[in-house]
Amino acid sequence: MTDGDADPLLELFRREVSAAVAVLTEGLAILAVDPDHPTDWETLERSARSARGSALIVGLADAAELAGAIGDVFAEARRDARLVTADRVAALLSAVDLLKALADGEATGQVAEVLARLSGTVVRVESSRPEVPVPLSPPGRGEEEAAVPATEAPLLELFREEVRSLTGTLSAGLVELEADPADPRRIEPLMRAAHSIKGAARIVAVEPGVAVAHVMEELLVAAQKGERMLGSADVDALLAGVDLLAELADADLPVWSAANARRVEACAVALHARLEGKPTPASTQRAGDVSPPSEAPPPSEAPPPSEAALGGLTSPARPEPDSTPPPHHPATPPDQVVRVSAQCLSRLLSLAGESLVEARWLQPFARSLLKLKKYHDHLADVLDELARAAPGRAADDARKRLDDCRDVLADRIAVFETHARESDDLNSRLYREVIASRMRPFADGTHGLARMARDVARQLGKQVRFEVLGQTTDVDRDILDRLEAPLGHIVRNAIDHGLEIPEERSRAGKPEAGTIRVEARHHAGMLNIRVSDDGRGIDLERLRTKVVERRLTTPELAARMSEAELTDFLFLPGFSTAASVTDVSGRGVGLDVVQSTAQAVGGSVRVHSRPGKGTTFELHLPITLSVVRAVLVKIAGDPYALPLNRTDRLLKLPADAVRTLEGKAHFEVDGRHVGLVPAHLVFELPAWETTDELAVVLIADRANQYGLAVEGFLGEQDLVVRPLDPRLGKVPNVAAASILEDGSPVLILDVDDVTRSVGMLIHEGRLRHRRPARPEERRRKRVLVVDDSAIVREVERQMLAGRGYEVDVAVDGSDGWNAARGGGYDLIVSDIDMPRMNGLELVRAIRSDPRVQSLPVVVVSYKDREEDRLSGLEAGANYYLTKSSFHDGKFLAAVEELIGEPLSGEGGPPETTHADRHRR
Repeated sequence: MTDGDADPLLELFRREVSAAVAVLTEGLAILAVDPDHPTDWETLERSARSARGSALIVGLADAAELAGAIGDVFAEARRDARLVTADRVAALLSAVDLLKALADGEATGQVAEVLARLSGTVVRVESSRPEVPVPLSPPGRGEEEAAVPATEAPLLELFREEVRSLTGTLSAGLVELEADPADPRRIEPLMRAAHSIKGAARIVAVEPGVAVAHVMEELLVAAQKGERMLGSADVDALLAGVDLLAELADADLPVWSAANARRVEACAVALHARLEGKPTPASTQRAGDVSPPSEAPPPSEAPPPSEAALGGLTSPARPEPDSTPPPHHPATPPDQVVRVSAQCLSRLLSLAGESLVEARWLQPFARSLLKLKKYHDHLADVLDELARAAPGRAADDARKRLDDCRDVLADRIAVFETHARESDDLNSRLYREVIASRMRPFADGTHGLARMARDVARQLGKQVRFEVLGQTTDVDRDILDRLEAPLGHIVRNAIDHGLEIPEERSRAGKPEAGTIRVEARHHAGMLNIRVSDDGRGIDLERLRTKVVERRLTTPELAARMSEAELTDFLFLPGFSTAASVTDVSGRGVGLDVVQSTAQAVGGSVRVHSRPGKGTTFELHLPITLSVVRAVLVKIAGDPYALPLNRTDRLLKLPADAVRTLEGKAHFEVDGRHVGLVPAHLVFELPAWETTDELAVVLIADRANQYGLAVEGFLGEQDLVVRPLDPRLGKVPNVAAASILEDGSPVLILDVDDVTRSVGMLIHEGRLRHRRPARPEERRRKRVLVVDDSAIVREVERQMLAGRGYEVDVAVDGSDGWNAARGGGYDLIVSDIDMPRMNGLELVRAIRSDPRVQSLPVVVVSYKDREEDRLSGLEAGANYYLTKSSFHDGKFLAAVEELIGEPLSGEGGPPETTHADRHRR
């Protein structure tokens, strides 16, 4: 047959083997991490026997013999499960991988070796090759056979997509870095990209990707720490690594690994040489010197690289030296599959959501028609009275015309109501179908976690029992695509930092195998994912010490911090409690990725730990990103929407239940005192007339719960999220906008921002934006503190307020820029590393705006390198201080030097000179 054709029997065989391999791999992976886990041996044996029968039909003797041997192992295990030890599970996993390779038509000579390993696992294994019938050929087909690879697993496809994206980032970033190697901001995203590729490659067991990305990451980390400056030769070596990684996105991985082993080894050696400062080997001095795939020597000429050279690099199902890999043909799915871009699907979902909202507008319109019918009835009564008072032809004619109108209106109302119901039902079904097309089971994002947990545990000498609950929970594909890296980081952290070694667990009275459980469920309109372990828990005292050692806070403040405040430090970029850096953890990247991912989709992450009992990470994420279920409230006569999943409770509170203490209102809920703030103060709107009953929305952050008093409740509604125009910047307390059923616009509130604003009003008793002070008034100097770390903001606020300054805070550079443009500040104190707009961008924006360009700026950062200080001063900062300046008084001294004493009769900030901005 032609190369473009495939034998239908072979295609059916590959499908059946793929299904059997999935069952076998999942069962063996669970068994590997938890030998005591109840195992359905009968199902595993049935899957192996099914693969054997299919192999016999199509005449693949090696595959049939291998599947039969696997089935014999499970048959013996049904009688005595103790026969299946950890080593024998590893042998079975290798056999299953080889069975998959044979089904894909890959030439291999490893069958005898794997059969020999399996023969030691059971009392009896078939020693002779079974009789294989001649495969049947379909009519009109020749005897040639086209190799059609099986459909890739979802996790592998996710890996390919991530590699495509991140290698593009690496290529562009390395070119920019070569042009400006002194800028450390360009290195961090490259290091993160290499780290993400390494983690993704480890999950799907693509060892060449792990080996190359790991050495690339090491070289980038060395540059980030200032241990070396990346030159052109370093960039060449890194780009060669990027080229190799990019090829993984579209390659047949086993074949590619075998054919390119020498290239991978050469690339790894070159990167190691650059890392150690040695001359690059002559054969790999430039990226172009690494042979392209088409010029790679055949496996018979290229001996496989040593495990020491590549850090354990292996390629599954590698052909024998005298074999040649079969040609790779693109997979052609037997069923009709249409590839649709994620952006197109997102637009379709948005349109379906809008269609649903528009359809629901018909019901209010139908109610208005019923009201019109009542008016007609009332008009008919009036005409009857007129006819009785002044009978005549005109009155009768008017009554007849009115009756005709009423009949037509009643008929149209009935038709319209039917249309409205059908339209609402149709659009609801359309919306659900579009949502379903974006939804995937949670299991699709966890296929590789069990195998990864097993491999990491073995590497660290630990035992792990891995569980996944809620595998059928539906997750938006955009959310699921972003979960792979965060879940991998959390699981690796749990094994490395959380679980104890078996001997330590035994001494503590725990099972030698630690348990890691990943659970997904829907709750209150949110996707909740919990990753828990039963390890030693977080050592808060060690964490407290580490925070002080890193000079992130003072010992006095650290001693008073709660568990929630301390665990917030775990999510700081570059923060790690590991004693040393390994290829498992220690770089301080993992949990930062977890928090960044959660925040990027409008979610949050929390940590709970019990000493000696374990740690739990909770991710609260939206189920979908296009539509939000919201509670509508009225504030100063207008509707506002709060995401239902971010509101704790709605209350109707008697006015006499509110108490006032030291000028601050509060009320009691479940035995706790909760601060209360009217919403019009938060949004600077006119107050409304109060009644005997208050409508209160309970909102909360990680540490506090507040009450927001609103004018009234308007019900719940599904809203299509419409992002605000980016030119508006970050609008305080507002996240997005939408359209109500009646067509009127509504603002969707940013609950996190509102919570911070309410907290400021309760604890500080003032608003961020006030009227400008008159020149003749004696006023306090005002300082704006801009930092994305709640701990750092609070430290700086307390220090400045304690000295007598009036202090406002902003949560990031964009928020700070919006506040700074409002005017009235005498000084800005800003961090460098912040989301949306970093500190340097904020300083440049201030210096380029004539209204605030003379405003003094003090940069306070944990970066203490000379090039970082120079970058801050060149951007226009008056002072560049490290966070250690909190201890030695330099911080307060700098503030007083720039704006003087806390009290002033001046109307505005003092003038600063160009020389001031470059003072240390």
